This record gives sequence, structure tokens and C-alpha cells, in this order.
Amino acid sequence: MSKDAAGPEIICAGRLYCDLIFAPVPRMPTLGTEVFADHLTLCAGGGAFITAATLQALGCPASLMAMLPAAPFDAIVQRDIETCGVNPRLSKAVQAGASPQITVAIGDNTDRAFLSHRSGDAMPPITAAALSGARHLHIGELRSLTEHPELIALARDAGLSISLDCGWDDEVMQGQVGVSSLIAAVDVFFPNETEFDRLIALGLPEKLAKLTVVKCGASGARALGPKGWQTAVSKPVDVVDATGAGDSFIGGFLSVWLENGPLARCLERGNQCGRLAVQAKGGAGAFNAWRALA
Repeated sequence: MSKDAAGPEIICAGRLYCDLIFAPVPRMPTLGTEVFADHLTLCAGGGAFITAATLQALGCPASLMAMLPAAPFDAIVQRDIETCGVNPRLSKAVQAGASPQITVAIGDNTDRAFLSHRSGDAMPPITAAALSGARHLHIGELRSLTEHPELIALARDAGLSISLDCGWDDEVMQGQVGVSSLIAAVDVFFPNETEFDRLIALGLPEKLAKLTVVKCGASGARALGPKGWQTAVSKPVDVVDATGAGDSFIGGFLSVWLENGPLARCLERGNQCGRLAVQAKGGAGAFNAWRALA
């Protein structure tokens, strides 16, 4: 699909954060110690936005359905939404004085850890009209779907296919929130290796959704479909910042999957986008590099 392609949009729904990214750091902090980072990046974050930015870069029109963070971080987030060309028409600003949604990301040259402040609703009230005319709904994290399970029925009634990222949430991963029926209701589910292993340990079936795609970081990805497991190895690169790599993988994967491309090509494009993502600072820092793939 070309950069200038137009067509039915993809709606990306989920929590929107302002990311404060400290990367790279010489080591991960531990209790009672302090670590100093030479670099700090402030940018829009959250799986829904980063996936939407990747899709938009690849020529797939994307809209964001989220609550816009409170001041003083709103300007940073809105700047990045505009820069990436993501349509915010389905998003809504939180009330003045609301507690801001912030993620602190700390990363070394292999991986990253997050500390997030979650505030209020993940997204505005959802209506059938909001989904009308779209082609696909991507939900940025499993926890947001547990808070808005009505998304499944509304999307199906509108004729949309559905994908779902996992994202780590302690209550979900400790089995305190039932998620098996929600995951089974989507077309593509995108856990990472740690999340997948944890869900299996909770007793969920290996085939979680119609198509389960496991993001394996630097190793690439593997997918479980009707013909069994299929693996795609990724090429090694120097990691600048791993924030959002899995979300950009999803954008690349969906850009091919939505055109009925072969699974091997879906995985390859996902790996390409994830590989470019880790070579730039910020979740959507590789936007221009993604555009070059379109």
C-alpha cells in the first residue's frame, strides 16, 4: 500500500500516555540505589497510538480512540499525534485538573521496564456510529478490553475484524480478571513471550484466538494459525530504545494481514517495523523509517 493510499480506516483504541523514556541506562535501578541516564525523551505513548502511527506511516489510514492526557502533558501528546498524521476524531480530552496518564520507561540495550500511572477511563463512550465505515478495530491492551467488553459486539455489528494486544497487567496475569472469552472473540491476539507463557500457566489454551501471534523481541515472532506454528526470525540490530517495538510490530503485521497477505509476509513486515523501532528514540520515533517501507 502506498504512502498516499486512502480507504476505510483502522481504529486503534486504548490508553494514551505521555511517555518519559530514560534510555539507554547503564543498568536497571534497584531499591536503595540510583541510576543516571544521559538521555530523556518525552513523547506520546501507549500501544494504541504507536500501532496507529505505524499503520499511518505504512499508508493505512488510522484513527485513535483514547482519552487525551491532562496538562501539562497534553501538548506533547497532541504534537506527536499531529506529526504522525493519526486522526484523533474519536478521542476526547480529559476534564481539566484530571490526574495525567504517564509512563516512565527505563531501558538498556536489550529490553525495557515500565512504571505507569493509569487514570480514569481508557477511552470515551463507544457507540456504533463511531465504528461505522471502518475496516478494522485494534485494541491496544487487554486490560482496556476488560474495561470495555462492549467493543467486541459493537465491532462485529459494524462488520469489523478485531485484533488485540496483550500488555502486562498484574491483575490479569495473576488470574484475578477473566479474559479467556474476550481473547477467543478476536481475530488476532498479540502477546509477547512473557505474557503468552503466563496466560498458558493460568490454564488458557495455547490457541488463544483464531490467530495468536507471539512477539519474541530480538528473536522475531511466531504465529499459531490453522496450520500450526510458523516462525519468522528477525535480524539483529543495535538497540537504542525498545519502547513500542511490539506495538510497531503489530502495525506492520496488520498492514499486510488486512490485505490478505500470506502469514510469512505478515510476520516479516512486523519484524521489519519492530527492528526499525528499536533504532530510534520514542514509541513513534521511527515514523519516517516506517514510511520508507510503504
